[in-house]
Amino acid sequence: MVRFGRFEDSAGTVSYCIAQADGSMTVAEGCPYQGTLKDTGRKADVKTFCSPVHATSVICIGLNYKAHADELGMAYPKNPVVFTKPASSATGHKAKVVKPRVTDKMDYEVELAVVIGKPCKDVTVDQALDFVLGYTVANDLSTRDWQKVPELCGGQWCKSKGFDSFSPLGPVIATSDEIPDPNNLQLKSFVNGQKRQDSSTTDLIFKIQEIISFLSCGNTLMPGTVIMTGTPAGVAEGKNMEAKPGMDFLRPGDKVITEIEKIGSLEIEIVEDPSAVECFAFMPAKRSKM
Repeated sequence: MVRFGRFEDSAGTVSYCIAQADGSMTVAEGCPYQGTLKDTGRKADVKTFCSPVHATSVICIGLNYKAHADELGMAYPKNPVVFTKPASSATGHKAKVVKPRVTDKMDYEVELAVVIGKPCKDVTVDQALDFVLGYTVANDLSTRDWQKVPELCGGQWCKSKGFDSFSPLGPVIATSDEIPDPNNLQLKSFVNGQKRQDSSTTDLIFKIQEIISFLSCGNTLMPGTVIMTGTPAGVAEGKNMEAKPGMDFLRPGDKVITEIEKIGSLEIEIVEDPSAVECFAFMPAKRSKM
């Protein structure tokens, strides 16, 4: 039973670390996928927290909480709604996440993330949890305009949710033996200290085992695959936001905390986009002539 992460030290070396009961981190050696991760007992010189998993792929499930579907006024899906994010979007605890200049509707989404520990293909629901290395906290950052406006998104979500650093993970992975029932965990989100989401994975439409089994059907989920399992009610995009003063979309300077019991709290800060490049997305007039 262990909660481990990854960090970069002052010399630029990336290593695994073990979370201690007092909140400190110690350096770990070995490989979690091979069951050889060992605590050295040496204090970790943490300069930067990395994503706790070097993601091989990031697969996401949309519209997977009953109350979230209700707040959006949408029917419950018959099968899991699947989309992907680039693995390059993964970042870690205390990351500074750039708000892209192309959006004014950047949203937060606390999610339980599953980390696959061994090759997983065509597994049954009963077998599914045997392939889980552990669980971590995720924030499925989204841009609602790029997600929903056909002229921007072309009918798909990958761009809207795949900007740089839009998949914060961490701070640690709790190994599967620490989470015997992933379908009964409290999860919350806060923006500048204001609670936005407060729910439980008991509200999931598709349980964790069902998601893994569904995704493994005809597809091999490799070690390091991250599965984001959906977000509960309370996002800024929710239909009740007008009745909740302050439930705004994210702006530079905002601090967002997403937390899940038995795993930890993941904190990020939203910052301005420093780029002045007028890329293709900023040229609607030119696009319309192409």
